[in-house]
Amino acid sequence: MKELSILQNKHGSVKRDYLARVNDPEYPKYKAAELAKKWDFDYWDGDRRICYGGYNYKPGYWTPVADRLIQEFNLNTSSSVLDVGCGKGYLLFELTQLLPGIHVEGLDISDYAIQNSHPAVKEFLRKGSSSNLPWGDNVFDLAISLNTFHNLYTFDLVDSLKEIRRVSKDSYVCIESYRNELEKQNLLYWQVTCEGFYTPKEWEWWFEQTGYNRHYEFIFFE
Repeated sequence: MKELSILQNKHGSVKRDYLARVNDPEYPKYKAAELAKKWDFDYWDGDRRICYGGYNYKPGYWTPVADRLIQEFNLNTSSSVLDVGCGKGYLLFELTQLLPGIHVEGLDISDYAIQNSHPAVKEFLRKGSSSNLPWGDNVFDLAISLNTFHNLYTFDLVDSLKEIRRVSKDSYVCIESYRNELEKQNLLYWQVTCEGFYTPKEWEWWFEQTGYNRHYEFIFFE
């Protein structure tokens, strides 16, 4: 098991007004969360005060992440990659641009995300649950999940960590966490879909309980 640092720099570059997120008069936190957890238009392309505020493809935005994955996991044009919680498939598309011929597949809980995904990879995406992946054992060279598993209730989290390990030869998960009370406060203020609020040590405990002995990354709201 190895801790990586692939997304933290990109995550840390975003400026966030935590208090505004909580105190907005039109979309107070509870209302934003209720809308976001439908995983529909409001979550992806609705008001920024709810979630992404327009999750559109930006050429090159995911290229550095795709390149890091290629280098870290020695991917090539014959590799196969699964993205659990793939959203609109933009990262998978960037992988196909850097490695023409690579086999990619994605799974997401959101019908809206899949229907509005990048057209070049849309046929490789499907709706489903991370706790019951519809593939056999060791099908993929690499399975990844970015900012998804902290959105799960404990019973789904246990199965999901087992499943992503089962279907792949190697895997990497990126999860929101906190190391101190300030980061905990910021995470609570900013998130709209998180269900698992755990410190790194607690997440590592979950890894041990589920036999997840693969790669991981924690991102923090500093």
